[in-house]
Amino acid sequence: MNAICGTTADLSVNLEACYGSLGFATAPFRITPDTDFLVPQHQYREAISHLRFGLATGTFTLLTGDVGLGKTLLCRYLMQHLPANVRTAYIFNPQQNYAEFLCSILYDLTGKMPRSHASSALLHDALFTVLARLAGRGTRVALVIDEAHCLPPELLEGLRLLSNLETGKRKLLSLLLVGQNELEQTLQAPEMRALRQRISVWHRLRPFTWRESADYIRHRLKVARIAEGFEITGTACLLAHRHAGGVPRRLNQICDRALLAAYSSRRTRVHAGLMQRAAREVTALEAL
Repeated sequence: MNAICGTTADLSVNLEACYGSLGFATAPFRITPDTDFLVPQHQYREAISHLRFGLATGTFTLLTGDVGLGKTLLCRYLMQHLPANVRTAYIFNPQQNYAEFLCSILYDLTGKMPRSHASSALLHDALFTVLARLAGRGTRVALVIDEAHCLPPELLEGLRLLSNLETGKRKLLSLLLVGQNELEQTLQAPEMRALRQRISVWHRLRPFTWRESADYIRHRLKVARIAEGFEITGTACLLAHRHAGGVPRRLNQICDRALLAAYSSRRTRVHAGLMQRAAREVTALEAL
């Protein structure tokens, strides 16, 4: 750590002052899924188009990808830019039993928690009633499940039941599952065949190419910048990509470390050597 940042006291600097002195209104490389920083690259535009199609048509949609590729970011962006006639129920903790799961959906849609100890059958019927009432008003409902690779078998079977909720003319609930690649493996199991056959839209995110990584880095710098002067060189971007494997979250970690190193050494430019040291430091921290 000290090889880059100097003394331990450097770690206690006011980070806002640090980024401000480099010409940024906010940290360009935070790892939180901030939709203001969504980069308009082809694969992200394609993913959003797939997700919107799934919501519009009431189909079962799957978005998968390895850790740190931006799944939650895309999920949040989608929910922030929904058509006026679409409502969502958002599940970020799939580690529930089926009754708790149904209660969470009903609470999101109605603002009221169902009475305790209600059976799954009663909750299922209540959900159908709510969905039918909303459909009668012209409102589409989407159930968005983040971290869907953590879904237990009971809830996967419950999703199959929910996918059957329909009127004579249309599905009452669009289902969107967002999860790591392990979800694909789970759905390949023979006992998941009935659920797998209901999936109409399936999109997998991939790591960035080196050009996409460079565009990503420059885009985040541009969004956060309030003053000109600071830059990350093309060679430094290439090194960041190589060490990050094209994974956005790792790019953020490495580039943020490089920015702090630049601040500590009073530089306004991240060159290849500085990025290389930053990448090694992040790798060393991960190994602890």
